[in-house]
Amino acid sequence: MTRRFLQLLLALTISLTAFAYNNPKREFRGAWLHVIGQSQWQDKSPEQARAYIVDQFNKLQDAGCNVVIFQVRPTADAVYKSELEPWSAWLTGKRGKAPNPVWDPMEFAIAEAHRRGLEFHAWLNPYRVTSTAKETLPADHLSNREPERFFRYNGQVLFDPAYQENRDFICEVVTDILRRYDVDGIHIDDYFYPYPAAGKSIPDDASYRKFGNGMDRGDWRRHNVDLLIEQLHRTIKKEKPWVRFGISPFGIWRNKSNDPRGSESSGLQNYDGLYADVLLWDRKGWMDYIVPQLYWNLDTKAAPSRKLVKWWNDNIHNSDLYIGQDVQRTMNMADPGNNDRNELDTKVRLTRQLPNVKGNVWWHGYWVTGNYKGAADSLASKYQSTIALPPVYDGPGHGPKGIKHLKIVKSHEGKFLEWNRPEQGREPKSDDVVKFVVYEFFPGEKQDTEDPQAIVAMTPYNRVRVENAERGMTYAVTTLDRLNRESKPVFLYVK
Repeated sequence: MTRRFLQLLLALTISLTAFAYNNPKREFRGAWLHVIGQSQWQDKSPEQARAYIVDQFNKLQDAGCNVVIFQVRPTADAVYKSELEPWSAWLTGKRGKAPNPVWDPMEFAIAEAHRRGLEFHAWLNPYRVTSTAKETLPADHLSNREPERFFRYNGQVLFDPAYQENRDFICEVVTDILRRYDVDGIHIDDYFYPYPAAGKSIPDDASYRKFGNGMDRGDWRRHNVDLLIEQLHRTIKKEKPWVRFGISPFGIWRNKSNDPRGSESSGLQNYDGLYADVLLWDRKGWMDYIVPQLYWNLDTKAAPSRKLVKWWNDNIHNSDLYIGQDVQRTMNMADPGNNDRNELDTKVRLTRQLPNVKGNVWWHGYWVTGNYKGAADSLASKYQSTIALPPVYDGPGHGPKGIKHLKIVKSHEGKFLEWNRPEQGREPKSDDVVKFVVYEFFPGEKQDTEDPQAIVAMTPYNRVRVENAERGMTYAVTTLDRLNRESKPVFLYVK
């Protein structure tokens, strides 16, 4: 049975007004796949690792996700071929050790994501060099050659955000990725200045004396991070204007007890604890999207996600806003107010009811692919049961051209809907066609391409199997460009 038939069959078993199936046509449905701390990567041969990526992406697609946020630089290292940084120990077991035989995980992952119509966002941690005190860096490592550019805090080695050389190097890494890989996004997470450890102060006295110019220490640290965010945004847009720059900060900007503009919470603060002024970045237009990590339960006392999601909705004005959701905590906690054994339904409802929230990102993706307490089943059958186009992004160009010569072709392989791609230039640009959206309408059904239940495929290929195509049915095909702008549909009536 086709996905479309299953959708219609499922719809017959529920109320037509049931919220869970009123899924939007456009929604960011991401999942983080981290490499750090995941021993399964280094325990696999290259062939097994490739099979694992395929399996993970298949399961995310089956759960209705449309974006993979894949960690490619966890600790100033590389899960890809790089001449700037060493191979990641999280991939091979030892920093600097290449896979044997050599292969490029990011290159492979991008191809597999795009094959399934998924966006691929390359996830980097900008400042972290080591994750634990146990790691020993090679003698020729930059932190040993130029130690003044780094500091050690709570057992970790980190780039000192005060140094312009460090900002330049991080942007050089990003530029290298943009020039060699067809990524859809560059994504950084919540690690700016390090998370505070009890009784420990950040050892940046030397760089403060050198660069502080009498500024308040907190303001100075925030300014250092601001400079990186601004430079990263400028770097990305210069190289590839269509690539989105996304940031996933800790879920509290400031508490209302410290700032009347803050949220009703009492936890760690981005602004004061991590020196990340995300509201400034939004106001300046330095982010394309933001994913605050609202990993708490709905009514956690110090950080109630029920209230925090509304705060972010009201305070992000220039960036697309998606919500980072913790799958395990969500599925572990009952929601008595909704007479439900978990909080998934309420959390999805909240994000869809708030006008500025345009999607969710699931932490972590392995809990989705592992179907933790039925999370993937719920996403696939309810909240992400229809195929969703990612949100449209602003950018240059006029949008994509439409397809031509839509037809049904029969062969020994089966029955296919086929079409011709629009012509494109040699140099990539924002309005290049990268995907096609296929709509299917049964006899007598309204031919509404705004109805997400009519979408049967979102694919980079110019043909799809349509074994159930019968007389009286209608198909429509549109194109999507690199900014997810959609062309006008071309219709085909099956005679």
